[in-house]
Amino acid sequence: MENDYIVDMSMTQKIRILLVKKGNMSEAELARRINNSPSNFNQKMKKDNFGERELREIGDVLGCDVKITFVDRESGEET
Repeated sequence: MENDYIVDMSMTQKIRILLVKKGNMSEAELARRINNSPSNFNQKMKKDNFGERELREIGDVLGCDVKITFVDRESGEET
């Protein structure tokens, strides 16, 4: 397995890292590219409040796939 551990990082942190890695795009520019206002997007970033659809749109803009997994609480197995 590529990553044998889970890094506890918020979606906001992950998005900010990707913005730098993918050409230093601003949060405001990302907001515009997903048809969101910069102020609304900023509030979502502050609250770390994103829906699946929004995450997929962000992924599309940044050239990334979104992977969502469930982890069994007893065994730790990912699905």
